[in-house]
Parts: sequence; structure tokens; C-alpha cells
Amino acid sequence: MAAGARAGAGRYAVIDQVMIAACGLTSVYCSQDRREGVRRWACIAGLVGEPFWLWAAVKAEQWGVVALCFVFMFGWSRGFYLHWIKKSPQQ
Repeated sequence: MAAGARAGAGRYAVIDQVMIAACGLTSVYCSQDRREGVRRWACIAGLVGEPFWLWAAVKAEQWGVVALCFVFMFGWSRGFYLHWIKKSPQQ
């Protein structure tokens, strides 16, 4: 691999790590809030972070983490459906 290609990959690795951390911390924080209006944003933050998790896992050839990405994507998608799409009886 050329030196320039490695330098570019390193730059994107930092972006992956920052986005994984930011989205992960935001989703955990929101999911534990007492207010429903804040809790519903946890799935959005989780879904935004999933492509970064998937990209990092594929680049590192960590196939177990790739599988977990799809499990978490299903979970966050379920939250998105329940909090943003499905109409509750109270609405």
C-alpha cells in the first residue's frame, strides 16, 4: 500500500472513531433520560452511528462486529419505527 493511501486511511479512521463515540454517547444519554421527547432521539443517534461502525468493522475485517452491526441496526430501526412512525393510541 502506498504511503499516501495509508495517510488517507488514518484520517478517515479518526472520523470513524469520533462519530462512533459521539453517536454512541448521545444514544446512551438520550435512552436514559426521563423525558420521552429526549428518549425518542436515542434511536436516531444510534442509526446515524451505524454506518461508521460498519465501515470501521469491515476495514478491520472484524466479521463478528459486522454481524453485531446488523443486530444493533435492527434494534435502532425498531426504536425508530416505534417512536417516529407508529402512531400511539394517545396521539
